[in-house]
Amino acid sequence: MLSEDARKKAAALLIEAEETRTPVLQISKTWPDITFEDAYAIQAEVAAHKIAGGAQVIGHKVGLTSKAMQRSSEIDEPDYGHLMNNMIVADGAIVRHADYCIPRVELELAFVLGQSLSGPGVGLLEVLRATEYVVPSIEIIDARVQNPRKIFDTIADNGAAAGIVMGGHPVGPHDIDLRWVPGALYRNTEIEETGVAIGVLGHPAMGIAWLANKLGEHDTSLKPGHIVLSGSFVRPVWARPGDTLRADFGNLGVVNVGFE
Repeated sequence: MLSEDARKKAAALLIEAEETRTPVLQISKTWPDITFEDAYAIQAEVAAHKIAGGAQVIGHKVGLTSKAMQRSSEIDEPDYGHLMNNMIVADGAIVRHADYCIPRVELELAFVLGQSLSGPGVGLLEVLRATEYVVPSIEIIDARVQNPRKIFDTIADNGAAAGIVMGGHPVGPHDIDLRWVPGALYRNTEIEETGVAIGVLGHPAMGIAWLANKLGEHDTSLKPGHIVLSGSFVRPVWARPGDTLRADFGNLGVVNVGFE
């Protein structure tokens, strides 16, 4: 386990990397003895720094919940990160590629909670009861640490969270069978990835359950009104300057973001 001083130094490196858009050496290489507890503590330190600067936590993202994402990252378990209000991007907006280190995008379902969720013991039904609505989204992910990354690096780096674009047609959690929501991710006119939401732990709500139970270990709850990204059911797609990324969710509509 790392000392408090080492955790603060690691957080400072990640903060600088995000500000300068220059990935730093893997935290796991600088501190080979890093543990899961250290990685989440570093993530929390970075989040606290942003909150002190005026940012607000609006929810969480769950990552690496599908086999496709785990294989692409060579990581075999989920992780999570914080969503801040300054990460919200309007559907159809054009963002600056230079504002990120190495941006990629994923498609996933965002759960907006109407009730709190507190682990342990949260399962599928508890998540569906607590959810006000589900909305299609694109998550912009970024890497503030160099590749190849270990799970500790990804966790410390806020689960690679960098932006969220929500759009399409919101639905109630019982209006459709969320397992069978389709997704096709286009870069410009080419389909790059396709998948179905059942690829997220058998049901996208199970990503939310995993998070509620994980946070419950630290006496933390998911709050009403918070957005929770349930995890991508396709591999990430690179975003290049001039690209338009479009996520097509079938009957739930389309979400777009462009990079300049």
